Amino acid sequence: MKLSSFLVVKAIISLAFGIGFAVIPAAVWSIYGVTLDPAGILMTRFLAACLIGIGLICWFTQSAESNTLKSITLSLCIADTIGFIVALFGQLSGIMNTLGWIIVAIWLLLALGLAYFRFLKPSKT
Repeated sequence: MKLSSFLVVKAIISLAFGIGFAVIPAAVWSIYGVTLDPAGILMTRFLAACLIGIGLICWFTQSAESNTLKSITLSLCIADTIGFIVALFGQLSGIMNTLGWIIVAIWLLLALGLAYFRFLKPSKT
């Protein structure tokens, strides 16, 4: 897979979750067994804004020059690794139901993919 294709996949995932969290946060989280109070809805909508921004960055920079992509993939790799750790702790603490492992897996796969393109794959896009 090429980096540009991976960034499109990340953009689609980020935009899908971002839009869902922005429009129907309580309904999306209920799939994972999480109940939100008003503060949780507000924080989810802040997360939605970030996810939509990340999705758009991935979409619009998929064909950027190599140095720009190195910076973007490093930044997103760090962010997705932190997201994976947060999701894993949340899952292990019982906050989410069994479907919460999907969230953990998504963060992990995105972090690993970005690490691969940033550190292992030659700089071709």
